Amino acid sequence: MTTYGLTDEHSMIAGTVRSFVENEIYPHEELVERTGEVPPEIADEIKRKTIELGFYACNFPESAGGAGLNHVEFALVERELGRGSMALNHFFGRPQNILMACEGDQIERYRDPAVRGERMDALAMTEPGAGSDVRGMKCSAVRDGGDWVLNGTKHFISGADHADFIIVFVATGEDQTPRGPKKRITTFLVDRGTPGFTIRDGYKSVSHRGYKNMILEFDDCRLPDAQVLGDVDGGFAVMNEWLYATRITVATMSVGRARRVFDYALGYAAEREQFGQKIGKFQGISFQIADMITEIDAADLLTLAAADRLDKCLPANREIASAKLYASEMLGRVTDAAIQIHGGMGLMDDYPLERFWRDARVERIWDGTSEIQRHIISRELLRALGA
Repeated sequence: MTTYGLTDEHSMIAGTVRSFVENEIYPHEELVERTGEVPPEIADEIKRKTIELGFYACNFPESAGGAGLNHVEFALVERELGRGSMALNHFFGRPQNILMACEGDQIERYRDPAVRGERMDALAMTEPGAGSDVRGMKCSAVRDGGDWVLNGTKHFISGADHADFIIVFVATGEDQTPRGPKKRITTFLVDRGTPGFTIRDGYKSVSHRGYKNMILEFDDCRLPDAQVLGDVDGGFAVMNEWLYATRITVATMSVGRARRVFDYALGYAAEREQFGQKIGKFQGISFQIADMITEIDAADLLTLAAADRLDKCLPANREIASAKLYASEMLGRVTDAAIQIHGGMGLMDDYPLERFWRDARVERIWDGTSEIQRHIISRELLRALGA
């Protein structure tokens, strides 16, 4: 385990969450994997125990009722949660940090209940025709009297099946620029059950079974100004507040999952015998083990360094993109190597490796594809040279 720069308090946070995942998440994983569902009683139990542990909404400041963890501490929490099923650790409860943009009555209606675990949120940005190209979104809202009327579709919306309200990004206008039309984006808070708003089942994914993606449909959904989060046409400012957090989350959870996968591979290499000796003694296996742990540690340090820059209020866009890119691709390599070490058994249901292998694939896609991360990294470097 990487400990460079971490304090005893950091180790305590990581150890506490790891123990929680092993005792409260692992036992239910097989059921969720088999059924694709999280029973309500299990979801409620995980939420209740997280609240008792004092970690629910730990990403929110103490002034808002959270645990007030800084970025490094929260990265450690997410790293350990990454060891377990996303469908189950969803109920560990980390509301979207952009709820800190709530003002006035929104604080009592949305932010505070989310922090207390009384209401759950989800975030809706992606559309069938607008994934990486956020400005290509067609879901829109127009003024009608004193209200906004929303129309359009969002898909791949994680957590919407359990959400009491959704944080939705929609186009609210368009500006003409030298590079062509540029959408203006506004963020809305939309309650489940609002007339004209429908949540329905999404696509069946091979990754993270039980952690469902949903489709949201808006058909003349009418909302008052009170539902605007942040400023009208200021959705990109709110969006940027969110993106760095989720990309670090993907990176840290990839590290945590890779460490769990590595433990299986290491144990198997130390126990399995072929040709009269442990397979770990063959260089074909031992060198893979060496490469795996080196990549895992490198991703861990890269991710913690990016979180540390945020804590020091330093620019971190490139560093966060590098962490997300490297950690998510590292996880793919590590899970593939673990299966190779296990041979045919690695693809059998007797081991969870085939699940980790399937789950790993989506990490290079959501919250900004690997290609988008490479674009961010290269753009930051080239702009500094005026290119």
